[in-house]
Amino acid sequence: MKTIKGATTGLVAGTIWGTVVTTWYDVPRVERSVALPGLIRTLKMMGNYGMTFAAIGGVYIGVEQVLQNYRMRRDFINGAVGGFVAGATILGFKGRSISTAISAGTALAVTLAAIDAGGQTTRTDVGKEYYPYTTKKRSAAES
Repeated sequence: MKTIKGATTGLVAGTIWGTVVTTWYDVPRVERSVALPGLIRTLKMMGNYGMTFAAIGGVYIGVEQVLQNYRMRRDFINGAVGGFVAGATILGFKGRSISTAISAGTALAVTLAAIDAGGQTTRTDVGKEYYPYTTKKRSAAES
């Protein structure tokens, strides 16, 4: 389940990033045989970035979860290995070279190990649940 969440998050983030990157390029010239060339190029780049980010997110979370279950530990090593495998396989495949695979894997591994070792998180679980409605019953005097 976490792998699907990671891939979906990567897809959304990559699609948004692909949209941003598309704005940095010039609009292709209009040709008779191609309808809406700017839109077609934008959709292709959004899909390319979206699928790349989804693959990286899915591979990273999948490897991290497998290592966590195998090692019975939850530490920065799981994230580092997951980052290396994701970077080396996905970005190495796209770059079509071993040196690109090793450098991309190393860059992701170092980044994710630093984040995990430093205890950096995007949110902290404080044990409270927030509802869009109240769970307390009102007395007749408050109404």
